[in-house]
Amino acid sequence: MLWTILAIVVSGLGAAGIAMLLRKLTRNRLPKWIIPAFGGLGMLSYQIYYEYSWFEHQLQRQPAESVLVASENGEVFWRPWTFYWPMTKAFTVLDSKSVQRQETEGGVISAFNLYRFEKQHIDHVSHQAHLLNCSTAELLPLDAEKKPLLDQLKVVAKEDALYRHVCQ
Repeated sequence: MLWTILAIVVSGLGAAGIAMLLRKLTRNRLPKWIIPAFGGLGMLSYQIYYEYSWFEHQLQRQPAESVLVASENGEVFWRPWTFYWPMTKAFTVLDSKSVQRQETEGGVISAFNLYRFEKQHIDHVSHQAHLLNCSTAELLPLDAEKKPLLDQLKVVAKEDALYRHVCQ
């Protein structure tokens, strides 16, 4: 976060410097208010760039065995440009090294870990163990003691990236 703030300040100073140069090249014919206006636009531009490149940056930081299984795009009220171009606010990654398949009477059951990354003022990462019944496509989250959370049972589509990577 500190580096982000520093980058925003530097981009603002750089844009203000460009405005000062333009003002000097025009022999001060441009108004003085162009300098802080360029500074503000420079900072805002970097902030928008940072918000939209967050997803790709975080995805590149993941280990090679990580597989993207879901992402969430959305709007944010205080960022009006997101109503026209929604930005990625969260995504879920499967740790393919953690997948363990077991044959049972009812079919194949896979156990694995999912990691969820959320874009907030400080990035939030959470992980949770899951079970997936490959024959019925039922996804069951597990708590910290590896006990099933039956109230959170849900059925996933067989076309989902999660189902394809875990069961095939």
